[in-house]
Amino acid sequence: MADLRISHIELDEATILWRNADIEQERRIAIFDLIEENSFKPERAFAAGHQGPYRLRLSVNDGRLVLEVADDAGAPLETLVLGLGRFRRPIRDYFAICDSYYQAIRKATAQEIETIDMARRGVHNDAATLLLERLEGKVETDFPTARRLFTLICVLHIKG
Repeated sequence: MADLRISHIELDEATILWRNADIEQERRIAIFDLIEENSFKPERAFAAGHQGPYRLRLSVNDGRLVLEVADDAGAPLETLVLGLGRFRRPIRDYFAICDSYYQAIRKATAQEIETIDMARRGVHNDAATLLLERLEGKVETDFPTARRLFTLICVLHIKG
């Protein structure tokens, strides 16, 4: 019986250049939420008979997102590499709007915070849609999983 989900996710610690408490909290929440509920079917591994669950390791190498997929025991199944060129702007926009959001929490009205949060969700949703497009034919997943994966991709891009 297929168990098409991520059972464990790891971020390449060497890729994460800088972190603070807010970033660590975002990372922890995204990983927890992702493990609790996700849909993940790597097409080649599945076609080769691997029915899940899967372990996933994310890293950035030479401007490319590297997704290392392994079986639940840790045996490598496949490595997917996605160019990050189309993600540069969404990542930059997401960082900018998150910065505005964190600043607003300290001094803005509830309505201003809500407006910024709606914009933040919009950027996040657009980026998740882009990720779904980029994974097409490689990994079958759903929108909530793509949103959480985008959050983790952003964590890999924080420069401080």
